[in-house]
Amino acid sequence: MESITKNRQSLDTLRAMVARAYGKDQVPSGTADWVHELGHGWFNVAYRLRLRDGYQAVLKVAPPAGVEVMTYERRAMATELAALALLAGTDVPVPTVDFADSSRELVDADWFVMPYVDADNYGVIRSSLSACEQDKLDVAVGAATRSLNALTGPAFGPLDGPGVATWRQCFLGMVSDVLHDGERRAVELDYAGLRALVAAHADCLDEVTGPRFVAWDLWSSNVLVRDGRIVCVIDHERAFYGDPLIEAGFVATEQPSFGNPTAFVRGYGKAAFTANERARRRLYNLYLTATMVIESAYRGRAGSPQQQWARARLSEAVAAL
Repeated sequence: MESITKNRQSLDTLRAMVARAYGKDQVPSGTADWVHELGHGWFNVAYRLRLRDGYQAVLKVAPPAGVEVMTYERRAMATELAALALLAGTDVPVPTVDFADSSRELVDADWFVMPYVDADNYGVIRSSLSACEQDKLDVAVGAATRSLNALTGPAFGPLDGPGVATWRQCFLGMVSDVLHDGERRAVELDYAGLRALVAAHADCLDEVTGPRFVAWDLWSSNVLVRDGRIVCVIDHERAFYGDPLIEAGFVATEQPSFGNPTAFVRGYGKAAFTANERARRRLYNLYLTATMVIESAYRGRAGSPQQQWARARLSEAVAAL
């Protein structure tokens, strides 16, 4: 997807990055057929690289220093690297990191490289699969999400801190940040009404007492599959310690326009939802859909079909509360 946050690099710079990460003897020569931009993401730019010896890697580059991003995205690549380090010891397959550079010497942003995974993007191929194949993979995504959520943290909030003692404080801070982001870009929303709605339902947040690892962005488009199995879960830059019920797979339990959550919930092992859990999920849907509306302005996509779709989903979330 096209976005002003994509920090594209020249071939000469890409060669310099390859040399730093893998050594000068691995720098490809000749034409540009050794590098291909991967177009599915909407934040970082990512390239598939083929090095001189045939090794294939993926290079991710954070947004340019001069492009304003949302508050929670300001250390997104550092968050992703912290997440990958945490998840390396779990049973959920995630990328390994070959090399990371935050020096800003070659480019104006953080970047890292990891092995290329030869697999299909589930979000891209999902519609081509049978209902049975989709069900099997959705169950597997639910199980993987549960495994990630088993990791506990020292406090609620960013993986690398500083965190806060309560989930209420953390989540209300997240909502405050995203609404301030919207106001800063003059995104047309009823900010007073949204703040009042969240405050009126905030008591339900107090039931959450233990910080858990939350991927938050674990949609089908961040799942790589091969031969009917998950082989890698990618893009962890939005992870934090919080309430597992805020995970993407649970969105549709309170908002059917996001799809059918039945197989995911079955894979997660969630038998039923209490009244408090449903109230929390409705709050989380409000936060998610408001974020989707506002982030379009930060991607240079204000007024786009994506933003209009997100506005409709935000209206649904408000009505549900």
